Amino acid sequence: MSRINGPVSRRFRAALYALAAITATGLGAAEIPAAHADATGQPCLWAGNSYRQGQVVYAGGFAFSCHMDAFGVSHWNKDGASGHHSTVSNPGATGNPAGSFSPGAWQPGTSYNDYCVGNQLIEGSADIYTAVTDNSGLFVYWRSVGPISWWNFDSGVRPPSASWRSSSLCQDGVLT
Repeated sequence: MSRINGPVSRRFRAALYALAAITATGLGAAEIPAAHADATGQPCLWAGNSYRQGQVVYAGGFAFSCHMDAFGVSHWNKDGASGHHSTVSNPGATGNPAGSFSPGAWQPGTSYNDYCVGNQLIEGSADIYTAVTDNSGLFVYWRSVGPISWWNFDSGVRPPSASWRSSSLCQDGVLT
């Protein structure tokens, strides 16, 4: 019999504990397995700051609430448009979001997100990006979710500047 180790198997075990808790609750048992109970307090990250489960923050004209999925991963749910000013820091999608943003957080794009289509430069600042995980749940990266026109910048906050790059840096779809 092979042995499974690592972060994926921990998430798999957490999911099994959650399923066991749901099944046990449905059968009248009152206790939730300890491993699942410990996981419920994981905070969400936004620009390196921690926010508790259920807490709501506002960014770019949207409300986001912190939740945990069945695998024990904290993430942000976009709850919808809001006229509320931003309550969190919005440095833009700069650098790898791992360790700074939980999946589901949105940020305006920056030159960090520039890419090429053929020999044409597509500026990252033209879009809004969300932090997502890959299929394994191990790696967090930025993915475009819509045009920058969806983002409401608070009074006095300037949108990200145009890229310093040009299409001359695109060679057959690769940014050099």
